[in-house]
Amino acid sequence: MAHGSEAIQLRTARELAPEGGEHLAALELALVESKAIQALTRKQKDNGVWGGNLLGVNRSAKDGIKDAGTIPQYRRLIQLGYPSTGRSFKLADRLLWRYLSRDDDPALLFEYRKTVKASPAADEWVRNHLREAATCALAEAGHDADPRIRGAAHRIATSVSQFLRSPLAEKPFSRSGKSLVLNPAAHPPSWYSIAMVAAMPDLRRERAGFTGRLANYLLQPASRRTFVIQVGRKKIKPIHVVLGDPMAADARGNVRDLPLALQFIEVLCNLGVVRESTSAVRVLERLYRSCDDQGVWRPKRVPAVSKIPNPVTYHYFPLQTSSTTGEGRFAEVTFRLARIAKLMDRQIEYT
Repeated sequence: MAHGSEAIQLRTARELAPEGGEHLAALELALVESKAIQALTRKQKDNGVWGGNLLGVNRSAKDGIKDAGTIPQYRRLIQLGYPSTGRSFKLADRLLWRYLSRDDDPALLFEYRKTVKASPAADEWVRNHLREAATCALAEAGHDADPRIRGAAHRIATSVSQFLRSPLAEKPFSRSGKSLVLNPAAHPPSWYSIAMVAAMPDLRRERAGFTGRLANYLLQPASRRTFVIQVGRKKIKPIHVVLGDPMAADARGNVRDLPLALQFIEVLCNLGVVRESTSAVRVLERLYRSCDDQGVWRPKRVPAVSKIPNPVTYHYFPLQTSSTTGEGRFAEVTFRLARIAKLMDRQIEYT
């Protein structure tokens, strides 16, 4: 609360303080008026779109992506604690619900329009991919009880479940010339689908068998093989695909990408299997050992964070936008560690 950004202060009061935390209204107003929120909401068009694309994060002249797209920015507002009744959500919701209604308007393809135009057979894969991302975003925004979300989520869960039950779960690749490609019949978990499941407790309860299979799959070491996804004539990087545990933690619990590790550990917490993950336990033990007597994360050496945002964690990190070093960085990771501790039913002291 002393060194965190407006987002960290608000979410600390909402999620970590004893029930009935004070000054929530003032903290919410401070967040809405903060530079981080104002800079983000000003970029949104009146049609609800950010950056002229849906999923892009890093700029790409080839793909026509000039700025982070609609779903990453929408999910970032969620992480920042932006009010659910905010105008930006209302504008974007009109667009995102169209994906769940299976609207076949070509304009909804956004950055994939050229791909589908060149290879019409790619249309089904692209629309399913965009629908999965939209379902994830809307579920995280609190619409998880809506029948449209529930229907879309069950269809996604069924597709992933069929993959996990099939031989493709062990051998998901095939050869295409010199390239190793994801088998076209494979529908492995993605960062969108696992975040969707994490955001939907009713789905986890109703599909307990599937949730267990998914959790067990995510506890396995991820494949390190380099592959691509064939979408029509285009080969795309499998940024969104999760083929097992992506943290790549060493025996001491060190990870190369701390934001990704924290994000994945939160998913494991919601799936109820974080204590069963050897790598997650090692990472958390190392991180908690770096906390001082006050519970503040203060490592001897602060891990570097890439200046180019990881597409997977763009929405998630950093919440501390005004400071990337010193007390601000400590506040950021301290909040995440406290939230993970609460998800694990560990004792939280708030003073």
